[in-house]
Amino acid sequence: MNQFLQAIETFAQGSTIWVYLFIFFGKILEVSFGTLRIVLINRGERTIGSMIAIVEITLWLIVASSVLTGFKEDFLKGIVYALAFACGNYIGSWLDELLAFGLSSMQVVLPDLASAKEAELLLRAKGFGITSLDVHGRDNDRSMLLMTMQRKRLPEAIAILEEHCNGAVVTVSDIKAQRGGYLERTLRSGQLRNGK
Repeated sequence: MNQFLQAIETFAQGSTIWVYLFIFFGKILEVSFGTLRIVLINRGERTIGSMIAIVEITLWLIVASSVLTGFKEDFLKGIVYALAFACGNYIGSWLDELLAFGLSSMQVVLPDLASAKEAELLLRAKGFGITSLDVHGRDNDRSMLLMTMQRKRLPEAIAILEEHCNGAVVTVSDIKAQRGGYLERTLRSGQLRNGK
């Protein structure tokens, strides 16, 4: 291990394009992992988040030591490090959207009972659990659908609503934890959540 660290230190003392690329991509990876770690822990995935933390801190030690080695003589290392930090935050948030860990809650207010029934049937046919309510708006009575789903299924539900329910007001919230209900039973029984 000591030889590995000495090899990195020797490599990092240089000012070649490879050193800058190593710093840039290493920092992007480290910050992306950090963003994912925070998201996972906030969504209750502590074990996976902790495993990612090990990789993140190892990358940080290696990359930060590469920048600090000869930093006064080569200020460009610091600039590359800062740019990679910004890129890593962007990529980490993009990965969060792509992987879509966790649960979300969706509230849909529909203008009338007919559109609510249509939306309810379409969504239930795709395997979504729904609770429907009669609600009262400023001008007239409306219907509301409440759903809790895996976050990765949000685009599917929103696409159904956009295609079939003009005038629907959709609100989405992230959920840290849930107990009971259709989603919990479905996930516990191992059923597929794709409407089949």
